[in-house]
Amino acid sequence: MRKLTYCLLVILILILTAGIFGCRQSAPAPAPAPAPAPAPAAQQYLLHDPLVRFKIATTTSLYDTGLWYYLEPIFEKKANVEMDIIYAGTGIALEYGKRGDVDALIVHDRAAEDEFIAEGYGINRRNFGYNFFLIAGPPSDPAGIKGSTVAEAFTKIHDAGMKDPNAVKFVSRGDNSGTHSKEKLIWKEAGFNYEDIQKSGKWYVEAGKGMGPCLLMANEMQAYVLADISTFLAYNKKSNLNIVPLVEQDALFLNVYAAIAINPEKFPNVKIDIANQFINWLIGPEVQEIMGTYGKAEYGRSLFNPIARGIEDGSANLPGFPPVEDYTKPVP
Repeated sequence: MRKLTYCLLVILILILTAGIFGCRQSAPAPAPAPAPAPAPAAQQYLLHDPLVRFKIATTTSLYDTGLWYYLEPIFEKKANVEMDIIYAGTGIALEYGKRGDVDALIVHDRAAEDEFIAEGYGINRRNFGYNFFLIAGPPSDPAGIKGSTVAEAFTKIHDAGMKDPNAVKFVSRGDNSGTHSKEKLIWKEAGFNYEDIQKSGKWYVEAGKGMGPCLLMANEMQAYVLADISTFLAYNKKSNLNIVPLVEQDALFLNVYAAIAINPEKFPNVKIDIANQFINWLIGPEVQEIMGTYGKAEYGRSLFNPIARGIEDGSANLPGFPPVEDYTKPVP
């Protein structure tokens, strides 16, 4: 009986305790802090969030020479952005621009650039550097082009290739790049129809590859190839090429690199302010100084020439070379 009474007393105390705590009101949760008003859509990326991705398409020569590996982290830190870089020939780079897939371009095909801008896809073109093309080939020079003009050299390569396609070959980029466009221009200057060249025989090899792989292919085949001197020097250093420069110093060999912003009127989502900052950085003293010295220690000469220096001292307008327009003023 005493044990039963004790058990009933314990149960009664538990019921009363539960009632007391059950009636107690929980303290209300603190109200959440008001969320900051979002920045206007057009200005969100101007806050320079480190996760903002700035996209460019650039020609393969700037990749093959390692210049973009050097420049990329500098601009990322300066603008506090993450760069997405597509390395492709100029033709493919322009197609990315026409689709609005990138914010800016680096290209080197003046005729294609003019068309791109005229169609409203690009704005704020600025030249920022230049180099030159050359024709490289086997030291034995089976077509006898050494000492020729570039048009004469192409004619000799064609004639010798048609005569003996096993002994004489020419490797073409065949990829609608700036180098490929220059090649087609030279064939025209030499008096040939390019479509006829393409179908003329096995001496003419269309690689459909970037400049570096084309140099390696020409080296393996002991063939002639049109290349920019910067990529040739870089690949000669790391791959010990057996082909050698045979024709240089021709008016058609001038090769100017330009940066173009994608037109926000065509593609409202492009990051035009960062693109303009990027272009002004390329033509500014920091990058121009880098371009004037890049490669000197390793190759005994800079791989590229700063456009500002060329405009100021006239070196970009060498005798016999077409003038380089002064598209070097900062974007407003």
